[in-house]
Amino acid sequence: MQFLAQLTEAVIKAGATVVNVPDTTGFCLPHQYQEKMQYLINNVSNIDKAILSCHCHNDLGLATANSIAGAIGGARQIECTINGIGERAGNTSLEEVAMIIKKHPELGLYTNIDTTRLLPMSRLVSDTMRMVVQPNKAVVGDNAFSHSSGIHQDGFLKEATTYEIIAPEEVGADTSKIVLTARSGRSALAYRFKNLGYEFDRNQVDVLYQQFLNVADAKKEVQDSDLKEMAEKVGS
Repeated sequence: MQFLAQLTEAVIKAGATVVNVPDTTGFCLPHQYQEKMQYLINNVSNIDKAILSCHCHNDLGLATANSIAGAIGGARQIECTINGIGERAGNTSLEEVAMIIKKHPELGLYTNIDTTRLLPMSRLVSDTMRMVVQPNKAVVGDNAFSHSSGIHQDGFLKEATTYEIIAPEEVGADTSKIVLTARSGRSALAYRFKNLGYEFDRNQVDVLYQQFLNVADAKKEVQDSDLKEMAEKVGS
């Protein structure tokens, strides 16, 4: 740490306006990376003449946490990549950093990123590089705003913020998705029927739910076409 401070002071004296402090192997824990930045802030006499920058890798899945910790410790630049692409396990994900800072104003950090462009940008990069974004990727994954568990679906339908701390439109997504599987409940089933233009009372939903479970057991996901077929049978 002492050598790092001496090196930082020397390069700033030589004219550097940004000093990048990489965690190249992704080995640091967040509190350790934060302490590095705080040490430099407190032990480099000319630190006010440069910006400290985070450059974290994701070998242990800590790139985003380390970058935020570094910013808390005094860094004012975070080097990111779209979808977290990069060497080995990747680099800090821009979309994650942007939304953490937006959702935690108590950190006192700010970016002027237009977050509504995050998802379109993610898909553009994915298509251009032919690198698929994993469905459960935070913020921009296909399942980021999908709900398939019955308890989650019921809670979401009653109050969206119960299970969504980010509204889909904040990152450029169209809407949340209620995915019907064998784990779904009656409230989700009634909701999807209503979206298709069918209004059923509680007793009808109970009957439909038993039919739905039979279909759900046979298929991974129940589609609108399956629901329409069930609805038409009830109406006939």
